[in-house]
Amino acid sequence: MVSLLSCRTLGSSLSVKKGLTSLLLAITAGGCFNLAAQQDNTPLVDPVSPIAIKLNTEVQPTVLPPVSLEQTSKARFAKTASFDSDSVVKIARRLAQKPYVTLTDPLPPGLAKISYDEYRDIRFKPEASIWKAEGLPYQMQLFHRGFYFQDLIEIALVEGKQATHLAYNSEYFSAGDVLSQRLPTEDIGYSGLRIHYPLNSPAYFDELMVFQGASYFRALGKGSDYGLSSRGLALNTAEPEGEEFPIFRAFWVERPNTDSNLIVVHALLDSPSVAGAYRFSVRPGDNTHIDVEATLFPRIDLVKVGLAPSTSMFLHSMNGRQNTDDFRPEVHDSDALLILNGRGERLWRPLANPKQLQVSAFMDNSPQGFGLIQRERSFEAYQDLEAHYERRPSLWVEPVGNWGAGEVVLTEIPTDSEIHDNIVSYWKPKQAIAAGSEFHFTYRLIWGNEPEVDDGTVIVARTASGRADIAKATPRRLFVIDYQVKEGNNDEIPVAQVQSSAGVITNVVISRQPKTNGYRLAFEMDPQDAELIELRAELKFTGPRDVETWLYRWTL
Repeated sequence: MVSLLSCRTLGSSLSVKKGLTSLLLAITAGGCFNLAAQQDNTPLVDPVSPIAIKLNTEVQPTVLPPVSLEQTSKARFAKTASFDSDSVVKIARRLAQKPYVTLTDPLPPGLAKISYDEYRDIRFKPEASIWKAEGLPYQMQLFHRGFYFQDLIEIALVEGKQATHLAYNSEYFSAGDVLSQRLPTEDIGYSGLRIHYPLNSPAYFDELMVFQGASYFRALGKGSDYGLSSRGLALNTAEPEGEEFPIFRAFWVERPNTDSNLIVVHALLDSPSVAGAYRFSVRPGDNTHIDVEATLFPRIDLVKVGLAPSTSMFLHSMNGRQNTDDFRPEVHDSDALLILNGRGERLWRPLANPKQLQVSAFMDNSPQGFGLIQRERSFEAYQDLEAHYERRPSLWVEPVGNWGAGEVVLTEIPTDSEIHDNIVSYWKPKQAIAAGSEFHFTYRLIWGNEPEVDDGTVIVARTASGRADIAKATPRRLFVIDYQVKEGNNDEIPVAQVQSSAGVITNVVISRQPKTNGYRLAFEMDPQDAELIELRAELKFTGPRDVETWLYRWTL
């Protein structure tokens, strides 16, 4: 199997249930619910003010009292102090030299137990947005603590060589009639932040990026809606002992310049196993680029570690509608994992919603890129007037420098609801990251459209499957793969090669697909006694041509 797919296959096991439960709970606490099915289509991670804030509004900015020294003294990390590019690295290094301490910052009685509707009733005042009165290209808003977001997250503003702690201020927020508790007056901190930028129109500050919950964050490209998330680090994902979820304990946000579209956010990561320093350099556009520079300081050997992790949702598609009771043809934030490996081969792996937990690992050396892709962009494929899955962004990860040997890991978790993110992907280095070391890595995140391909490249446009006999039920499966030629012709009919790790492949047929300016590959698979089969399909042309390799795991 390894020689066929260059990947390591892990099946499901009852022993991973503990890890699976921990993952779903942390996804919940991390604000990574996909609540598109709600009537108001408001994601949990965005429970306060509207996405768009109009520029040049006639509402006068709220004048807020200055931060007092008494308030700033409560900060553990994001203090009022001098600041430079190494400040967070130094804090993380010192933190890792000590045993991990669980920070306890209880909320006032009552506020810790508010409901989802009460939490949504706490809204940040748009007129109180940071930098609003200064005419800068960015504005920043803050999230209140409460509901699932209990942790105190510290925030500091950086200007020049100086950081200033941003203390909690109840005047930043308004609350309606639903909230039964009064907002506190003491400095309870925040639960996260979000950055606004006029992404889609010069007249509006759109919500561009959110940090809230554990080490989760999300961003948007032009014209897209929130979908999948990224994380600072993944540890022990779907392992029997349970997953460990590092948290961004503090943020330092640099004041943006008037003549640049760059904003820089620094973050301190901490967990029982590791401390870390992160720097996010954000440039919005049709695709929003985020350059991530990270330094990890492990307290223990990091064996089961995931770099540049992404988390998404896949419920069903035309490739997996067995036992589906849904008026929509497809429901997903991402439809496949795309890998551009170190050899330059493009691997397209459609996602699945299996009956049991599945983990796949695609071995590689110095990958050029990988990511969870939303390639299907037609409304007709989803037929959802509220969720608009056709507008969900892809997330492409480009390693910077040589990441060496390792594997791209894909975890697919069973789910019966679109409100749960059940897909995780990341890079796992072959060698453990040693305790006491300093591990630095850099990568770029591209939110929006998938990576561009050269003219003539043949990509997978659609995967569908169903029973192979139209007259009666049968265990044999029919797979149909449509390919698209990017800005080229499909004059030549290629040779199709289909391989399987078990079962029998028959009736392999390749023909032109005029609707996609490409080809259609169809084949039947008889699983026989197999419960799990790895499939691989390739198109071979007479001359050199870039063609995506189709991979898929079929399970009973």
